[in-house]
Amino acid sequence: MTSTPALTPTRPPSKPRSGGIGALYAGNARSVVSRGLLATRSTNYLIVLSGFFEPVFYLLSMGLGLGALVGNVATSTGEHVPYAAFIAPALLAVSAMNGAIYDSTWNVFFKMQYAKLYEGMLTTSLGPLDVALGEILLALLRGALYAGGFMIVMQVLGLNLAWTAILALPAVLLIAFGFASLGMAITSYLKTFQQMDWITFVMLPMFLFSATFYPLSVYPTAIQWVIQALPLWHGVELVRGLTTGALSVAMLWHVLYYVVMIAIGLVFTTRRLRALFLD
Repeated sequence: MTSTPALTPTRPPSKPRSGGIGALYAGNARSVVSRGLLATRSTNYLIVLSGFFEPVFYLLSMGLGLGALVGNVATSTGEHVPYAAFIAPALLAVSAMNGAIYDSTWNVFFKMQYAKLYEGMLTTSLGPLDVALGEILLALLRGALYAGGFMIVMQVLGLNLAWTAILALPAVLLIAFGFASLGMAITSYLKTFQQMDWITFVMLPMFLFSATFYPLSVYPTAIQWVIQALPLWHGVELVRGLTTGALSVAMLWHVLYYVVMIAIGLVFTTRRLRALFLD
C-alpha cells in the first residue's frame, strides 16, 4: 500500500492590482505617515528640532544686527519696511523649504536605497501614490513645524506688519508641499550619496539669491530673470507680501507656480516608484 505524500500548505497568491487609479492608490497614505512619525519620535526628533534654529539665528544676526545699519528697504510693490521685516518672511519661506527638502530627499534616499523600505510597503496593498503622498505629507509636517515656530518668533519681535500675515501659514504649507513633492521626485532618480550633494549645491545659491536678503532690483536684469525662475523666489515674494501687507495680483502667479510644482512632483514620484518596484 503506497502512502500519499503530505501536502505542503502554500501561501495563496496575492491579489493582483487592478488597473487605473486602483493600481496606484489604495487610499491609505496615512499608514505611511504614522510609520514615519513613530520612527521620528523614537530616533531623531532632536535633529528635527535643531533645524528650526538656523533661520532664527539668521534673523537675529542680520535682521536685527545688520538691520540697524541698513534701515528701511523697498519691497517689490514699492512699500518701505524695516530690514528685519523684509528678510523675516523670506527666512520663513526658507524654513519651510529646508524642512520639506530634508525629509523628502535625505530621508527618502536612505529608505529607498539602503533600508529598502518602499519595496516592503509596495508588497502590501499600498500603491506608489500612497507611498509618495505619505512621504510628502511627512515632509510637509516638518516644514509646517519649522514655519509655525518661526512665525511665533516673528510675532514676538513685531515683524508681522499686517493682519494678512495669518495667511502666511497656508502659504508656507503650499511652499513646503511644492518642495517636498519635487524633492522626492528628484531623489527617486539619484543613486549615490555623492549625487545627493547636488541638492545642496542648488539650494545654497537659491537661498542666497532669491531676494532673501536684498531686493531683486539690485541685480542686473539678466540675473533677475534667472532668480524669478527659481521656486524659492516665488515663495519669498508670496510670504513677504502677506506679512508686510504689500499685496498685488502677481501673488496669484506665485500660488499657481507652486500648484504646478506640486502636480509635477506627484506625477513623477508616482511613476518612478512604480517603475522601480512594481514594473
